[in-house]
Amino acid sequence: MDTIQPVVAGGRRRRRRHTPEFKAAVVAECGRRGVSIAAVALANGLNANLVRRWVVEHERAGAMAPSAHSEARTLVAAPEREAFVALTIAAGPASGGDVRVEIRAGERCISVHWPVAAAGAMAQWLRALLT
Repeated sequence: MDTIQPVVAGGRRRRRRHTPEFKAAVVAECGRRGVSIAAVALANGLNANLVRRWVVEHERAGAMAPSAHSEARTLVAAPEREAFVALTIAAGPASGGDVRVEIRAGERCISVHWPVAAAGAMAQWLRALLT
């Protein structure tokens, strides 16, 4: 795709102008279910941000129903509006207890019970066993 902007005699870039019919066709294509705005923009040699702005402008003007893209955005944002729920986590045993590890290889099974106080030693032992 050619990305060079037209240059006029003074060396300044000139903005491309698009007809209202072209914009409406691009926006209509974006409104189809399962079509991404980025894909439509890429297929037409446009910037996705520009196409998104056209979609929003058409929605505000009432030229079309809200697109599938804005519906999806609303559905994703809905869970964020739910209230915060505080949880309390019960503490486990302060001391004692075992760390239990079960290693299966084929038909063999190794079950290890190690005191929580010596969890660091268990980690070294497992590292040596598995390397």
